[in-house]
Amino acid sequence: MRLETFITHWLGPDLPVRIVAFDGTVVGPAQAKTTVTVHSPDALIRMVTAPGELGVGRAYVAGDISIDGDIYGLLDLRRRMPEVKLSPRQVAELVRVIGVRNLRRIPPPPEEHRGSGRLHTRRRDAAAISHHYDISNAFYRMVLGPSLTYSCAVFADPSDTLEQAQENKYELICRKLDLKPGMRLLDIGCGWGGMVLHAAKHHGVEAVGVTISQPQVELGRQRIAEAGLGDRVEVRFQDYRDIVDGPYDAISSIGMFEHVGMRRLEQYFAKVTDLLAPRGRLLNHAISRTDNARSSLFSRPSFSSRYVFPDGQLHEVGTVITALHDGGLEVRHMENLREHYALTLRRWVSNLEANWDAAVAEVGEGRARVWLLYMAVSAVLFDDHQAHVDQVLAVKLDDTGRSRVALRPDWEGERAALR
Repeated sequence: MRLETFITHWLGPDLPVRIVAFDGTVVGPAQAKTTVTVHSPDALIRMVTAPGELGVGRAYVAGDISIDGDIYGLLDLRRRMPEVKLSPRQVAELVRVIGVRNLRRIPPPPEEHRGSGRLHTRRRDAAAISHHYDISNAFYRMVLGPSLTYSCAVFADPSDTLEQAQENKYELICRKLDLKPGMRLLDIGCGWGGMVLHAAKHHGVEAVGVTISQPQVELGRQRIAEAGLGDRVEVRFQDYRDIVDGPYDAISSIGMFEHVGMRRLEQYFAKVTDLLAPRGRLLNHAISRTDNARSSLFSRPSFSSRYVFPDGQLHEVGTVITALHDGGLEVRHMENLREHYALTLRRWVSNLEANWDAAVAEVGEGRARVWLLYMAVSAVLFDDHQAHVDQVLAVKLDDTGRSRVALRPDWEGERAALR
């Protein structure tokens, strides 16, 4: 049996991409904007031994499959097979192509990560964060741009530069938190310090950022010194569970919540509540599931859970709001920025493609392939309503049940002032 027959049965006729394989198979339009080359039977073996997106992802990271042209053209195939699942019959067909005698288990690429020990302990969380964030500050600068901001930007217009859109995001969060000079701000999961730098520079706060990535701490401190803000801004190597120097007037958590874990929600929000002063505000910015079903983005075993965000878990925003209320905070505002994250991811993909040779030299081709595939797939998921990113604003009421939140906050009006 030739691979051409299998592809036709699996993906159907009129393919949106061109597929070229080691056995001479050539299917799809000659002028397709994307060409997928299957270099070796090892790609098929990986698909048989790890059915679904994990096997395909392993083949791509290992170089058994290559993609030339428009990466998003490949993702048109994903719309035809949302779960990338093979039926038992399809697995049997692949085995016929490979030959039973050639079947063997191939070790996964070295970029794959499997955690050990109990989920979301300090030790296991530190290992998962290190796998994702400690690969290279230089690589992240190539992908994220000068802002070094690894979270959804906010575009006043699709033509905004990525740097302007990230400034828009930080300013929007500062306004939602109602930051004023002299306030104390805590940023949980501060990355390379973008939020604390913006808040101190533009709103006069005293800011503390915490992260459990040592390379982020080192570069964050360097950026603080270069900005001349060392007297008002601090970045610490610290787990949020170990913070004891409250109260803070405001707390931001931007793109960190995905690492908390479902079983830790109560503990997380209890800690945040304890660290907030009365009338203090929390802005929780996180990727979310669209419902309470399992998310394809971080579900197990998935490409993302093994290569990008080990132990990452997404929460449906209603679950988050309930957990906030149970933790003693009152939710006052929720905003879904889904379209903005699709735009952000596409800008990151463009940055990586433009810096591809330098990125490969910095972290290796396998790691660069992980990020290219992950970001491109994620952009399509946000475009297709399969994932959201939500900003939830909550407040800790004082003893009289009062807060500092306006009766009708107009964040859109505030954002318009940025233009």
